[in-house]
Amino acid sequence: MKTILIIVLLVAVFLIAKRVLAGPSVNPADAHARVKAGAAILIDVREPAEWAGGVAGPAVLASLSDLRGPRTQWKAVLEANRDKELILYCASGARSGLAAGMLRKEGFNASNAGGFGAWRSADLPVRQP
Repeated sequence: MKTILIIVLLVAVFLIAKRVLAGPSVNPADAHARVKAGAAILIDVREPAEWAGGVAGPAVLASLSDLRGPRTQWKAVLEANRDKELILYCASGARSGLAAGMLRKEGFNASNAGGFGAWRSADLPVRQP
């Protein structure tokens, strides 16, 4: 019985910590509204090969690997949008959460919009890059 209680407590602590460390999140409809209002930009942090399956209509394409590396895609985006909220998405929300955390540590207002599937399911604009 003690073992089960310890396991339940560890799982609860893990889930709470994961939620707290994930930072701010935004659902696809709110993300679309903020971008449309000009208060934010939407950034697809998936890798270039993943973009072939479609991207969110208003998305800027800047991969997580470039953010972690030379920032050839990211440099101009960050310089031009320092005053805006950066809303990021990927395939599942994991990489975009990581990227948003990196950017928040650098002083940017960054949020995680989760996965591209949620954007598509919300029937929001999608395009081929």
